[in-house]
Amino acid sequence: MGKPSKGSEVTTKSDKKFDKKLQFYTKVKDTVTSLSVQKEIGKKKKIRSRQKKLKAYDLTNLSEFLPEFNALQKSALPAPELKMNCKRRQKLVLTEGERLNKVLDHPAFQADPIGSIFQHLQSQQPPEEEKPKKKTNTNGSKKRNKKKGKAESMDF
Repeated sequence: MGKPSKGSEVTTKSDKKFDKKLQFYTKVKDTVTSLSVQKEIGKKKKIRSRQKKLKAYDLTNLSEFLPEFNALQKSALPAPELKMNCKRRQKLVLTEGERLNKVLDHPAFQADPIGSIFQHLQSQQPPEEEKPKKKTNTNGSKKRNKKKGKAESMDF
């Protein structure tokens, strides 16, 4: 009439726990595989739509009819800005260091540093567009707007 022995109860509990863990892991594995399959299908669709869009904007056939386009394309478009990494940064530091040494050794900079910097900046800036001048009267004064509709005195 007593309770079952402790050893048999522990083995059944541990077996149940182990079975639950196995079921959980199989469910997780099934969901991961199904999600990965869905993800692959989605990626294929995206690639296809991108390829279709690229084909729609493909203008390589027009280059035959526009021979001067190739020459303009090379000179007009600036070099694409690439992502900065360690090697590019080191190269940039070296080139800028050389440029700085050239500027410091230049006789115009040694004679008048601030004036030469100012002159360089003036030459690099685009020319300013002139704003249209305001209209003036024949005597040279600016035109004044008179307010209409106000009476100086109101008599009834």
